[in-house]
Amino acid sequence: MSATKKLFVKTYGCQMNVYDSQRMQDVLAPLGYQPVDEAEGADMVILNTCHIREKAAEKVFSDLGRIRKHKKAKEENGTDKMIVAVAGCVAQAEGAELMRREPIVDMVFGPQTYHRLPEMVARANRAIGNDRIIDTDFPVEEKFDHLPAQVSQQGYSAFIAIQEGCDKFCTFCVVPYTRGAEYSRPGMDIVKETRQIVAQGTREVTLLGQNVNAYHGAGPDGDEWTLGRLLRELSEIDGLERIRYITSHPRDVDDDLIFAHRDLPKVMPFLHLPVQSGSDRVLQAMNRKHDRQTYFDIVKRLREAQPDLALSSDFIVGFPGESEKDFEDTLDLVRQVGFIQTFSFKYSPRPGTPASAMELQVPEEVKAERLARLQDLLAEQQLAFNQSCVGREMDVLLDRTGKFEGQLVGRSPYMQPVHVNGLTEADLGRIVRLKITAAKPFSLAGELVEEGGSERNVA
Repeated sequence: MSATKKLFVKTYGCQMNVYDSQRMQDVLAPLGYQPVDEAEGADMVILNTCHIREKAAEKVFSDLGRIRKHKKAKEENGTDKMIVAVAGCVAQAEGAELMRREPIVDMVFGPQTYHRLPEMVARANRAIGNDRIIDTDFPVEEKFDHLPAQVSQQGYSAFIAIQEGCDKFCTFCVVPYTRGAEYSRPGMDIVKETRQIVAQGTREVTLLGQNVNAYHGAGPDGDEWTLGRLLRELSEIDGLERIRYITSHPRDVDDDLIFAHRDLPKVMPFLHLPVQSGSDRVLQAMNRKHDRQTYFDIVKRLREAQPDLALSSDFIVGFPGESEKDFEDTLDLVRQVGFIQTFSFKYSPRPGTPASAMELQVPEEVKAERLARLQDLLAEQQLAFNQSCVGREMDVLLDRTGKFEGQLVGRSPYMQPVHVNGLTEADLGRIVRLKITAAKPFSLAGELVEEGGSERNVA
């Protein structure tokens, strides 16, 4: 192995980027790169970017301004050069502009090409003058086939990418243009990776995909696995106690997936199912390919199969042409369904998407006022659900230390952070039975159940 070099990776945005950042570290490890917690003094800096949120590129340029100082200081000290790379969806969408505006960037690469990092690093190290690297193609070969077979230790709860890309083409979304067409990994590759990280101590996995429930990976016998089929296979792995998946599309919720929630105790009773709007007119303009009644029907069937199921969702407020009636339809849907967690945003145009060119853009002040009303309702529902948990017993996976001495924090089956006192770091990684004693808007507190408080698989 080469001499140890310092690698700093900053991750923006979604869980898929978290997974990609970890795999970038795996790709670079054979070259001697080891992760560090700050950019200062690093031999390589990677900004793994997200293009979903507003002003994403501006945030990247702001960070590059700070990194510029660290790169200059390293050069002035006469030490090895600092390689600066921008990866992810901003790189895919705006790579040429990044290079034009920021001379310190040595390489730009998209989310489908980071398996080629060793070649890019070698080229960057021998670069002379303005020889800079842009690799934002969608390669013919699948990156998963070229990533290291060995996955580094992920912790007690880990992400596994099973699907990438999107064929839905919602009119507001850049994902089909930055992540490409839908691709599903072979089922047994996912099983193998899961077994590997479970052997390293992982107890919970979250399966990732831009449209995770559109998963249609190849099975070992040439058949095609659905997400429900994959969940059944993963449930058979000894030592794996909890399974989650994100992000789903209502259009791809099928019987197999619904029955998996009914039949598999390891599948947590929590589902993130973005609806975006409660108005049929707006849903059609978004090209969501479902209406509000379809969403209601899916939720009904899921709750019949798993009565303990809790839902989270995404909402966009102020989509072009959204009327007050359309917005009221969204509030009505929220009241009827009930959500325990949500992500809600004002619509902001993404260059190159159909919605960015639509007429009847909603004024900013109207979007802000509607978003405040929606978030008030959603916060009320979240607090009410948390308060309903007080007095219940839940199994909680303890995965990190708290702010205070002797305090640990874990996740409930419903993804709520739960604080518990009186334990030690030796208890990290355990699934313990807690009685919930207090609720806040974003977290719970619990105490260990003395009787029957030994480890259990699920809540």
